[in-house]
Amino acid sequence: MSIADPAVAVDAMGGDNAPEALVAGSLQALRGDAQLRLVLVGERSRLEGVLARAAGAERLSLEDADSTIAMDAHPAHAVRAQPHSSINIAVDLVAGGRADACFSAGNSGATMAAALLRLRRQPGVARPAIATPLPTPNGTTMLVDAGAQVECRPEWLAQFSAMGSAYVRTVLGIARPRVGLLSNGEESSKGNALVQTAHALISQMDLNYVGPVEGSDLLSGRVDVVVCDGFVGNVALKTAEGVAAMIMAALRQEAGADVRSRLGAALLLPGLRRMRDRLDWRQVGGAPLLGVRGLVFIGHGRSDAAAVASALRVAAQAVRAGATLTAGLLPPVETESLEG
Repeated sequence: MSIADPAVAVDAMGGDNAPEALVAGSLQALRGDAQLRLVLVGERSRLEGVLARAAGAERLSLEDADSTIAMDAHPAHAVRAQPHSSINIAVDLVAGGRADACFSAGNSGATMAAALLRLRRQPGVARPAIATPLPTPNGTTMLVDAGAQVECRPEWLAQFSAMGSAYVRTVLGIARPRVGLLSNGEESSKGNALVQTAHALISQMDLNYVGPVEGSDLLSGRVDVVVCDGFVGNVALKTAEGVAAMIMAALRQEAGADVRSRLGAALLLPGLRRMRDRLDWRQVGGAPLLGVRGLVFIGHGRSDAAAVASALRVAAQAVRAGATLTAGLLPPVETESLEG
């Protein structure tokens, strides 16, 4: 299978807007990428019904699944109890070599559990991490971890820095990614015990480590990778999404406040649209799950067609980059200390 024409398996039943948004986003992605091939995984009769009302289904095939893992289901239990669910089959397609990557906007915990069960961790990796791209003035900062591991050990944060750096270097083409460790100050004396110990470990690694960074650096462009535990990362991510939504809502409200504001908004409209697109999480679409033996991308549960198309574009980009993500970059920590 050539990486020039990547095949991506799509959990077409995962997410709040499935399967309609997953089908529509898949068709949009196919229109934007002439070499992309997709496998939609889900209840065949429902998918065929949605596709019957759509056009442009070339390079798209269907894979039947007998169930869907609910968004509120216990991830590990559901993955084992529903072996033929859509997310399990999508990951199986990657494990069996029938797809180069997979994407799901469904239960993120179940996606991670399926990846761990079917793909396994890469050698030496203690725990996987979700890497979510955040917009900056000149590009992107990858937030690692954005929610996979809510309680972490310092060694895991050190590995997150290695995996995030490897992804940015391989997929985004930045030769020497700048890595920062999220803390409550730039001084190495600040931060809790987890942060201080992780700082000491990362400092010894062959990475372009700039040291501890503050929350303001998530969007400043100062670093290419920001490392933190999944609890802090998920809170930071949702906060950033909320602030972006508030800014756009406030701009819309002010733009229509009076005649002068409406005239000014008309002049600024192209710039405002570019700003909206930069702040729109749907432009990111999917976040890679780092540390497993295959490319797995996780999407927002609210993903619409635009978000799905963006995620599939990112997945195809990673396949074409030949992302291996962690080879040769693991921190010098004992295996025994990682497996507990």
